[in-house]
Amino acid sequence: MCSYDYIIVGSGLAGLYTAYRASLYGKVALLTKSNIRESNSYFAQGGIAAVTDEHDAPSFHFQDTITAGRGLCDYPAVNILVNEGPRRIQELIDEGMHFDTENGTLALGLEGGHHQKRILHAGGDATGKMITNFVIDKVEHCQNVTVFDNHAAIDLLIDEHGCYGVRCWDFNANREEIFTGDNIFLTSGGASAIYKRTTNPHSTIGDGLALAYFAGCEIADMEFIQFHPSAIYTPTGEAYLVSEAVRGEGAHLLNQQGERFMVGKHELAELAPRDIVAQSIFEQMQKHHQEFVYLSLKHLDPQKIKRRFPNIFEKCTELGIDMTDRIPVAPAAHYTVGGVRTDVAGRTNIPHLYCCGELASSGIMGANRLASNSLIECLVFGKRAVEDSIMNKRVHPFPVITSHFKLLPEKQNAYLELKNKIADIMTRNAGIIRTESGLRQGLDDLNEWLSAQTFEKNEYYSTVSKNLIYVAKLIIQSALYRKESRGGHFRADYPAQNDHTYACHIIQQLNREIKKSPVNLNMK
Repeated sequence: MCSYDYIIVGSGLAGLYTAYRASLYGKVALLTKSNIRESNSYFAQGGIAAVTDEHDAPSFHFQDTITAGRGLCDYPAVNILVNEGPRRIQELIDEGMHFDTENGTLALGLEGGHHQKRILHAGGDATGKMITNFVIDKVEHCQNVTVFDNHAAIDLLIDEHGCYGVRCWDFNANREEIFTGDNIFLTSGGASAIYKRTTNPHSTIGDGLALAYFAGCEIADMEFIQFHPSAIYTPTGEAYLVSEAVRGEGAHLLNQQGERFMVGKHELAELAPRDIVAQSIFEQMQKHHQEFVYLSLKHLDPQKIKRRFPNIFEKCTELGIDMTDRIPVAPAAHYTVGGVRTDVAGRTNIPHLYCCGELASSGIMGANRLASNSLIECLVFGKRAVEDSIMNKRVHPFPVITSHFKLLPEKQNAYLELKNKIADIMTRNAGIIRTESGLRQGLDDLNEWLSAQTFEKNEYYSTVSKNLIYVAKLIIQSALYRKESRGGHFRADYPAQNDHTYACHIIQQLNREIKKSPVNLNMK
C-alpha cells in the first residue's frame, strides 16, 4: 500500500492542474492509464473560452453557455465558470503560459454558439497540447507530485467514512497496487471512444464513470453525447478532428451537391451550437446517401489558414487533402456531456471523493457543451475542489487492504472483441439520431451479453469488460427515459423539446430506480 495526501486518477488537464494545485498542500499521487500526454485535453485544438476582451462580459458568456445548454444548465455553476475563468487564465499567463497574440494583445477566436470572440488559443490549433505541456512541466518539476504511468484504476476503496483509496493494475510491474489517501480525485475523462467513430484516444471508454457508478455515485445526464460536427472522413473509419475554430474563421459546410445547408437552419449558420450542426450534417448524409459532407475553405486566404491551423493543415496533407480547398467531414463522438454528479466544489455524494473535468457533471454543460468551455472548466473547478479538500481531510485510520486482483492475458482478445461489438451497437442504436426501437434493441443486446458473459471475479479484463457494458447501458437507459429531443440527444420519435416533463436532470445510481432532479436556476 502506498499512502498519499491526494490520489488523482487521470492525467488530462483536470488531473494535471488538480495535482499541481494540490501539491501546495500535500503529497500527490497522479495515476494515469497510459501516459500524461495521452488525453482529450492534449489533443484539443480549438481553444479555451474566457472573457478577456473589454467589449465582452461574463454575463454574455453566461448567456451563450445556457443557450447552448438548452435549459439544463445549473445557473450557480455557470456563474462561477464565467466569473472565475478569467482569473485562472490570468494566473496561467502570470506563471508564463503564452497564448497567441495579435498586435500585442491576446488573439481571440470565435466558435459555435459564442456571440463574442473569446476563445484564446496557443500554437494556432494546438491549444490543448500547449496548455497541457505547460502544466505537465509544472508537475514534473514539483517534488510533491509522483506520476505513476501505465496504472489503470480498477476499483475505489470505500468504507463508512467515505472513499479512501484506489486499486490499480500496474502494467509496468504486472501486478496490483493499492493507493490510499485523504481525498481521492477522479479526473479520467469521458466515454466517447465507446463509439465506433470518435475523436477521442481509444482508451477513453468511461473507466472512471464505471468506478464511480459501482462505488455508489450519482450519474447524471448520460444521454447527452456531443458529436463533433467536423471530423475528417477517411475510408478506414479513423476520425481526425477539425477544430470548430476553422468554421469560426469563415469556412462553409457544403453537401456533395455544393449547397450550403446551414444557412436558414440557424441564425449563426455554420457557427450554430454543435448539436444542431451535427444533426444537420447527419440529415444531409442520409438524404443524399453519402458518408460525408464538405468543409469548404477555398474562399478564404490560404496563407492565413496555413498559419492559423498548422497541425490540421499537416494532417490534411498527410491524408492527401488540400485544406485550402475543401475537407471531407462527418460527425464523430467527441464529448461526454453527462457524468458523475458533483456540486460546485467538485464533491460527489461520497465523502472524500471528488470529480473534475469531462468526467464530472457539474451543471455547466446542460444538454450540450458550449465550444471551448471544457478546458476552462478543468481549471476553475479543479482549483475549487482542491481548496475544498484542504478542510476535508480524513480523520479515521485507513483499513488494512490486501491485493487480490490478477490479469489473465488470454482474456484480452475477448475484451477487444466485446469492445468492437459495443462500438457497433452504440453507433447504430444510440448515435446522433435515436429511436425507441433502436435503443431497446441496443439495451437488449447489452443485457444479453451481460447474462451470457462469464466474468471471472477480481480479474482485470473481466472487470473492464463488465465496466464497458455498464457504461453503454447508462447511456442507453438515460436516452430511453428522455422521451424528447434536446441538445446532444435527438429522438426521431420525439423530435420536439418537452419542457413540461423533461426540463430536468436524469439521475442513475447503483441499485436504485432512475429518477429526475430539478435544474438549479438560482443565481446563488
